[in-house]
Amino acid sequence: MNKFSRILYPVSKCNKRFVSGPKRKYPIDPEHERSLPVFQYSVSNENYRRVFSWGNICTGALGKPFHKSEENIDKLKHLQFPKRLTFGEQHQVVTAACGFGFTVFAVQSDTNQKVYGTGINTDSQIGYHEIRKDHPLEVIFLPKPIDLPFKNPVKSKVTKLAAGRAHILVLTDEGLFTLGNNAYGQCGRKVIPNENYSKSNYINHIENIDDKKIVDVMCGQDHSLILTEDGSVYSCGWGADGQTGLEHFNNCSEFTKVNGDIQNEKIIKLSSRSDFVLALNDKGQVFGWGNTEYGQMTLPGGDQQVASPHYIKMLSNLGRIKCIATAGAFCLVLNDNGQVFSWGYGLLGTGPVAELSRKPIHIPDTLFGKNDYQSDSTVIDITCGLYHSAAITNHGDLFIWGRNKNGCLGLGRPEDQFFPLKVAIGGYVEQVICGIDHSIAICKPFI
Repeated sequence: MNKFSRILYPVSKCNKRFVSGPKRKYPIDPEHERSLPVFQYSVSNENYRRVFSWGNICTGALGKPFHKSEENIDKLKHLQFPKRLTFGEQHQVVTAACGFGFTVFAVQSDTNQKVYGTGINTDSQIGYHEIRKDHPLEVIFLPKPIDLPFKNPVKSKVTKLAAGRAHILVLTDEGLFTLGNNAYGQCGRKVIPNENYSKSNYINHIENIDDKKIVDVMCGQDHSLILTEDGSVYSCGWGADGQTGLEHFNNCSEFTKVNGDIQNEKIIKLSSRSDFVLALNDKGQVFGWGNTEYGQMTLPGGDQQVASPHYIKMLSNLGRIKCIATAGAFCLVLNDNGQVFSWGYGLLGTGPVAELSRKPIHIPDTLFGKNDYQSDSTVIDITCGLYHSAAITNHGDLFIWGRNKNGCLGLGRPEDQFFPLKVAIGGYVEQVICGIDHSIAICKPFI
């Protein structure tokens, strides 16, 4: 008998032992008790995951139906607390990505339907879907499959998803698939003048880069970044603020290698949400480029648009960095001691006064649940949306803070949150993905 077992006890008149309750006492027969069947609660499959969504429900990004005819329509626009997604019960979700008003999910499947999308679809960023011919759906409220041209649908796997303003990157063991808006070359293909993206069914496939395997992908607002197996970074798309890192401010429609200070470095992580990029190497050092007008990075010349990667020296005294995250105007880093630091412009996590800092501010460990009762609690992962931030601890707890745009914090109230606060969610959080005004969490069940 284990801790999840439960025995039902019958009433017997021949026993002298009693079980006391609030209003009654009844005897138990020990011998009869031992002969009773044991009812055991089932334990979840090891690969089973729960998916929760919250935030703006009107865009369809939460994967939940939205009916405009319902009463109290204003109350239904925002889901201000995590709600379990039915799609997660029907499919084995492995990862997800949040774009600007839409969400994509990767699932385990032996067909070519391994990626599903829901939400705004004005540029076919989650595939072409129609009810009748030549009338594409611009908003989808329930996840729909995106058919990718796999060579081997049975064995192929999706390893990473990334989403920008209106395009997505799907990394698989067959290479990279890109789709959606390509007005600036962010899909890594030639820009076609006057291309109608709302009726586009074009999926671009890039098997490798310079004969090197692609191991990670990241999307900014209208640019894309990929990481190869040797630690090289390639980029394409909108470059007006230097976010492509290609030493110019022009758009680029082909994935091109990024040099600068990372030319001889092995990069292991990338982060970009809007028009600024952070890169982390295997030594725990951080590099940055793009729009730095909010103090994300300070250079001797005071340039606000940086078109090539530069080493961020001010982070060198924070210890070895193991995780990075960028928002629209601020940044986060996590060191190997589990300490979180923030800087830039926005709600930085240390109260309402700290809205602008050009130097890293340590967010106290106690704000992430470390105390006398849980002294081993430490942050293991961080991420950002455009205006809000999130952190996951080794106990599977989710802490969140920032601008509460359309309920994206999931704290059950509309106000902004100035410091990390624990989110009430039904599972051990393994992944959290933050969009502009919605969030997704993938959790392991409690049992």
